[in-house]
Amino acid sequence: MTRVGSLLAAGQSQRFGSEDKLLALWRGRPLVDWAAEALRAAGCDQLIAVVSSPQVADRLTGFHLLPVPPGLPMSHSFGRALGYASETGAEGLLICLGDMPNVDAALLHQLSGHTHSAACISAGRPMPPAYVAASDFAAARAAPTGDHGARHIIATIPPERLIAIDATTAHDIDRPKDLRGPQPC
Repeated sequence: MTRVGSLLAAGQSQRFGSEDKLLALWRGRPLVDWAAEALRAAGCDQLIAVVSSPQVADRLTGFHLLPVPPGLPMSHSFGRALGYASETGAEGLLICLGDMPNVDAALLHQLSGHTHSAACISAGRPMPPAYVAASDFAAARAAPTGDHGARHIIATIPPERLIAIDATTAHDIDRPKDLRGPQPC
């Protein structure tokens, strides 16, 4: 059995504008590079990336690419990664978003070390990154569709399996102004 690390990097990015936000520069490198680097170092048995942009895909060496058409909601990307993990008999799926550049390998490793599903919590809100254990794959597949991704399954994770993260780690890039937002020292 394996633990699959997934990078969800195919979102609509509607609030960012016409530029591909995952290629926007964050601390001198494309945004997607930060999450990809953390996943590479997290100790997963296999790495996959759900992508819609060939330019983003080119940056993801070491990942098995799962291409999807552009413009689909986040639930489609999550479903694609979940389907892959299920089809390959993985014991769990680690979910990392391509627009969360302050997530580090230690946090991802801590999440994927759980035997049950686990997620992060910041400011009282459960959130990705998250780990979905195989025992929860069916429930995750039954979740609502749309721009919700893993939100439904993350909401069902008991408090004792939520890892507190600070606002800097939880920072994600939705709008160009977010590129100025909290950066680690």
